Amino acid sequence: MIPQTILDELTDVDMPKLPPTPDITASVTGGGCDIGLVRAGTVVVGSGAAGLRAAVELKRRGQDVVIISQSAWGGTSACSGSDKQTLHTANTADQGDNFQDMARALQAGGAMDGDTAYIEAVGSPRAMASLQFLGLPLPQDPFGGVLRYQTDHDETGRATSCGPRTSRLMVKVLAQEALRLEIAFFNLTTAVRVVKEGGKVVGVLAMQNRLRCPSNPLGLLYFHCHSLVLAAGGPGELYRDSVFPNGCFGSLGLALEAGVNLVNLTESQFGIGTRREGFPWNLSGTYMQAMPHVYSVDRDGQEHHFLAGYYRTTQELASNLFRKGYQWPFHATRMSDFGSSLVDLAIHQECALGRRVYMDFNRNPLAADGDGEFSLDQLDPDVTLYLRNAGADHAQPIDRLRHMNPLSIELYRRYKIDIAQAPLEFAVNNQHMNGGIAVDSWGRSSVPGLYAVGEAAGTHGVTRPGGSALNAGQVFGTRVAEHIGAAGRGSAIGNPGPELGQAIGALQAVLKPDSPISAKTIRQDVQARMSDKAGILCRADVVRTAHQDARALNRQIAKNGIGFARASEMARALQWQQMALASEAVLAALDFYIGQGGGSRGARAVLDPEGQGQVNTRQGPLEALRYRKERQKDQREQIHVRLEGGEIRVATRPNREFDDSSKAVFERDWPDWLLGTIYDLGTREEPVEFTDQETADETGEESLS
Repeated sequence: MIPQTILDELTDVDMPKLPPTPDITASVTGGGCDIGLVRAGTVVVGSGAAGLRAAVELKRRGQDVVIISQSAWGGTSACSGSDKQTLHTANTADQGDNFQDMARALQAGGAMDGDTAYIEAVGSPRAMASLQFLGLPLPQDPFGGVLRYQTDHDETGRATSCGPRTSRLMVKVLAQEALRLEIAFFNLTTAVRVVKEGGKVVGVLAMQNRLRCPSNPLGLLYFHCHSLVLAAGGPGELYRDSVFPNGCFGSLGLALEAGVNLVNLTESQFGIGTRREGFPWNLSGTYMQAMPHVYSVDRDGQEHHFLAGYYRTTQELASNLFRKGYQWPFHATRMSDFGSSLVDLAIHQECALGRRVYMDFNRNPLAADGDGEFSLDQLDPDVTLYLRNAGADHAQPIDRLRHMNPLSIELYRRYKIDIAQAPLEFAVNNQHMNGGIAVDSWGRSSVPGLYAVGEAAGTHGVTRPGGSALNAGQVFGTRVAEHIGAAGRGSAIGNPGPELGQAIGALQAVLKPDSPISAKTIRQDVQARMSDKAGILCRADVVRTAHQDARALNRQIAKNGIGFARASEMARALQWQQMALASEAVLAALDFYIGQGGGSRGARAVLDPEGQGQVNTRQGPLEALRYRKERQKDQREQIHVRLEGGEIRVATRPNREFDDSSKAVFERDWPDWLLGTIYDLGTREEPVEFTDQETADETGEESLS
């Protein structure tokens, strides 16, 4: 029995108290406003694990850095998790691992750069060790080795965890270090516009409610800087059915308006979790490995044991419930052959019928139609082996869960949900954006001076292993700091140019109190369209129409602006304007991909009556859900989008390759490090040529089986 004090420590995770927001002693005039001015070398937008890592490493290198955050400790890193939230790092050679193998696993799903994958693998031990140094309580064996387990898209066992709150604990130790280093922190500050001069970043405009006054009616604050790091997480508000915490807007719209290339917006991650109207949480790992009974309830209160209509035997049904633990994300290929994503599909279909879906930890899975009752002695070999090794041979799911992970029960209890006493409602939700801002091997975007790390960066490919995004944020947070530090630039000096006034004017053009368009109507429109038209099941004609509707919405916003009832709503109005833009970009990329013949992969199945893929169930094939299979060519390239002249343009580029046969030689390569040659401080070459490509590309290439 784990003492309550330990349960409290690993589930509550109190965050450090922020010092008062720094005083603003300078001002600048622009756009008819007199606004506050802060000079810095680098501004980090976001206070999650990736942004804090970048800020801490910048400060350690003597850089002048400030952090701005819409809501400190209120983002995805601090408020999201699962049963055992995973940090994914390279394992040791005695466990059959090495950096090259990990890199290949990271990019196995395609649409990921080879150099990025290798960098994340090589940097993972350093990232983990530095977190341990700061106090992250990763579990160890008696010899000091970090305990590991297997997670989704992970055949080696590279996962480790502090429990449900791993990322929150990461934020805590990094925040404590940032405060120890006395990094300036501007909380309740919303970044709303990137400012450029001569194509380069020179600053970012932000809004603070407390700064509003007659001479500064928008409450603007201008951060003048050489470098800007976007680390504001993913676009959690993009979907109605989402497991993101409320208010997570990310920075994709902000980046689009700055002319930054985005990449892989077709790639997201969906999976089962509790809805965010209550307590949003991923139901992965031991929640599913405990094998609870899953059922739906219709509007008349009638229960439906719907999985029995999909799987052929009780053993097959229960074993695939178990596999949802480490095959948690929906994956198109796992719908076939009675795989684990058939569970997601069945749940999605029940919700489409207007039914509510629950899991009950006080009941074992019910028998499949015409088959015997559930038995721990009648499970697939991999499931039996896992449960035997875990010692989880208890009769009821709640007891198996309590044995394997008592923290997972305690966590829900903190939010007044007792899964030991009552069923838990859940659904298939959007959980992660694998795409984002296109960056090179040092985290640089296509706009000089602008970097991206964490979920804001589009580095995660199609099928990221569980926990690899947390590792990527730490690795690239450090690399961005190294690259900026190598340039050796201090605080920004000089006065802002006319571009500042133009940026303020662009904000004023959006904010129209008498506009018939409101943030609320945009939210309803965007979220319904994305959840209903661009979820796990996509159809070419539906996506095309959704893309056109998203484009029409943005044209309406450009013409009429966005209305607001109170001045305090202005920042949120701008965020929804940017979210509408991000929605159009996602749909443009998805429309392009499907229109070019792209098939099902990762988070989305592309339905097509002529498709080669077929979903089989106990009751026969689901002909209405025939789907295209993925083409090999699509694994080898990435889709980029950019905003030009108010229009979203789309292009492709091949993945950057990495020659894993080359080896570093100390004597030969040491001077490059000493002289800073490795940082490639020249102007970043733009590798993507955007063209107006509308017609489908019928390559005739074989699809992947």
